[in-house]
Amino acid sequence: MSGKRYLLYGSERYALAILRPLQEAIRARGGEAAWFFDGPGAEDLRPDERLLTVQDVRQWRPLAVITSSNAVPHFFPGVKVETFHGFDAGKPRHIYIRGFFDLYCTTGPGDTARFQVLADRLGHFSVAETGWPKLDPFMREIAGPLPPVRERPVILYHSTFSPSWSAAETLYGEVKRLSRDGRWRWIVSFHPKMNRATREKFIALQNEHLRFADNDNILELFPQVDMMCSDTSSALNEFLLTGKPVVTFRNRRPGPQLIDIADPAQFEPAIEQALSRPPVLMRAIREYADSIHPYRDGRSSERVLEAIDAFVAAGGRNRRPKPANLWRKFKIRRRIGYWGPARW
Repeated sequence: MSGKRYLLYGSERYALAILRPLQEAIRARGGEAAWFFDGPGAEDLRPDERLLTVQDVRQWRPLAVITSSNAVPHFFPGVKVETFHGFDAGKPRHIYIRGFFDLYCTTGPGDTARFQVLADRLGHFSVAETGWPKLDPFMREIAGPLPPVRERPVILYHSTFSPSWSAAETLYGEVKRLSRDGRWRWIVSFHPKMNRATREKFIALQNEHLRFADNDNILELFPQVDMMCSDTSSALNEFLLTGKPVVTFRNRRPGPQLIDIADPAQFEPAIEQALSRPPVLMRAIREYADSIHPYRDGRSSERVLEAIDAFVAAGGRNRRPKPANLWRKFKIRRRIGYWGPARW
C-alpha cells in the first residue's frame, strides 16, 4: 500500500479544496501526492506541496491522475479518475462523458445510478460510489446535532455566475435593503467566475451587518451561518448537507428541500420562514441530503483510493477502449503545450 504515487490535476483554484483531502489520505497511507495545474491554483500551493511540469510527470509516473475537471491529459501516465467539482444543481448539463476517464467516483446513489447506466452501455469507464473528498474535513467538523439558530441570525448569500441562472442582480436591491436594518447579519460569496461588475456592486454593500467573503472553499463559511440564499448553484446542495435551510430564487429544479421563490417581494418572508425551521422542511432536507451524499464519516478520500486499488487489481482496464477523441485531445495538448508521444 505504501509508496504509491498520485497526481492531483487542477484547472481551477477550487481544485485545491476538492483534492487536498485526498492528498492527506494518500500521505496517511504512506504514498506520495503531487500537483499539476493548467489553470489558476498553482500559485496557492503550500511549501509542503509539490508542483510538477509535464516532463516531471513523465518521469514520476503516477499510479493515478485524479481530477475534479471534466477532462484530463490523455498523455499522462496512470489511471484517469474524476471526482467531480460539484453536485447536480439542475443545470442543463451535469453528466459529461468525454472519453478521458477510466473511473468515475460518484458522490451518492442518484449520480451512481445515472453513470452506471452509461457505463453499462458504453463500456469504456467504470463507476464507484465513494462520496466526495472535498467534504471529508467538513463532515468531521459538522458531526453532531444541528446547532440552534443564532440570537442574531447569519445569512449566507451565494450566487452562481451564469447570467441566465444567477439571481444576484435581481435580488441586489433586497439584499441591500435587508442588510441595513441590523436584524440579520450577512455574508456574501460568489462563484469565482461571477461578472466583475456584479461582484463590485456587492462588495460596495459591506457594512457592520454585511461582509463580502473571498474564501476559495465556500465550505469554510457554512458553520458560520444559519441559512443560505441562492439560485441554481451546486453549492446549495453542499449546504443542505448541514441540515440547514436554503431559500432559492427560480431554482431550475425546486423541490420540498428548498424554499423557492419567483418574486423579490417574497425574499424577506421566505427568509423568515427558513429561520423558523418548519419540521416538514427540515425532514425534506435530511432526506434529500441522504440521496445525494449519504456518507457522514469523512472518509470519502479513502474510498476513492480503495476504488483505484480495486480497479488496478482487476487489471486496470475496462471492457472497451476509450474513444479516439482527437479534437479534445488536440485542445488539451495545445493548452498545456505538450506535443510529445502519448504513451510513456
